[in-house]
Amino acid sequence: MPQTKIRDLTPKWVRQAKEPGSYTDGYGLTLRIDARGNKRWFQRLTYRGKQRNLGLGPYPEISLDEARELALANWRSAKDGRDPIAERNAMGAGPIPTFDDIARKVMALHRPTWSNAKHAAQWERSLETYVFPTIGRVPVDAVTTTDVLGIIEPTWNSKPETAARVRQRIEVVCDYAIASGWRMDNPALAVKKVRLRGRGTKRHHPAMPYGRLPSFIRELRAASADAITKLGLEFLILTAARSGEVHHMEWSEVDTKSATWTVPASRMKARKEHRVPLSRRALALLDEVRSLDKGTGLVFPSRKGRPLSNMSFNMLLRRLDTAGAIPHGFQSTFKDWTLEQTSFPWAVAEAALAHTLGSATEVSYARSDLFERRRELMETWATHCASEGSPNGKGAASAGAANKPLGERVLVAFRAASDISDRH
Repeated sequence: MPQTKIRDLTPKWVRQAKEPGSYTDGYGLTLRIDARGNKRWFQRLTYRGKQRNLGLGPYPEISLDEARELALANWRSAKDGRDPIAERNAMGAGPIPTFDDIARKVMALHRPTWSNAKHAAQWERSLETYVFPTIGRVPVDAVTTTDVLGIIEPTWNSKPETAARVRQRIEVVCDYAIASGWRMDNPALAVKKVRLRGRGTKRHHPAMPYGRLPSFIRELRAASADAITKLGLEFLILTAARSGEVHHMEWSEVDTKSATWTVPASRMKARKEHRVPLSRRALALLDEVRSLDKGTGLVFPSRKGRPLSNMSFNMLLRRLDTAGAIPHGFQSTFKDWTLEQTSFPWAVAEAALAHTLGSATEVSYARSDLFERRRELMETWATHCASEGSPNGKGAASAGAANKPLGERVLVAFRAASDISDRH
């Protein structure tokens, strides 16, 4: 949005103005025009040494003359040491909602779109732990950059990922407040630009080297553990899926005739239905699970007939001493193996992981999900998982690709990706 422009507003100019931006008048009065052409009045003033942003209402419901009258009255109140917000509330204009009020409304709006209950719980828990005790009961228009910095700074060094998530969630709440007319700016954005000392580098999910995977699969099958949990973890590895997609998997999603598992959009991170080609080993594994079917409709139910818990695979990995590897890390294992040990194009590996390929424009043209190429890839991956590995720990070569020089493998991948682009 353009920078704030200082000018003497006129009724005609306000009526005709369309360019997005903030336009100031006297006594801190500001007309804000958003990208859709909506216009709202705000006022920026100082009360007891603290800057406040007041929402005065939308235009044309509130005319320029009316907005000026409100701004002058608020300015006089603040100058005399009175709280203009409290006075406005007392006159029946309605209280400005607190940060807590807005945050809970935002969570309620987003909850239906979040792919699992765990994410919703993390949102609420992080705000209740780090944010609400400090600014929960503060009017949302009174939250400052200093407030946000005070919340984030104590955890920035010790828990950088948590600090980043908390800041981002405050930003989302304040964005909603801006859209609702309660604020003009977002204090969390300024904190995003601050370079605090000691911030940790981005950490990736611990992943098992692909050369270690074949021996791990053998250890997994021989482990003394719950059969369904073992089969579920191996199925996750074979399909390069996420834990939540496997935990809630239902038999109705499996078509054994076409060897396809269709994951509904509601369980996918990208909120888009995803087809997974099932290898021969994955189908055989499902046959084993079916013999243990408890009639719940779930493919991998817990002993109580509910979906496996979020920690079930993690606990099994810890028991098998996998050097900190976690279920989500197997996606990295799969991708590293694909790029380093096969000649399959990068786009095929990305499609197998249900990642969005390129920009929105590129996606609109490349509509194929590369399903048949992915079927070849997943069968080759299953072969690697069942192989003997190699003495040097780098994994067995697949489809003869490992014997090719790196430059040749890159050239093959580039040509294949170009062929896909040309077809779409």
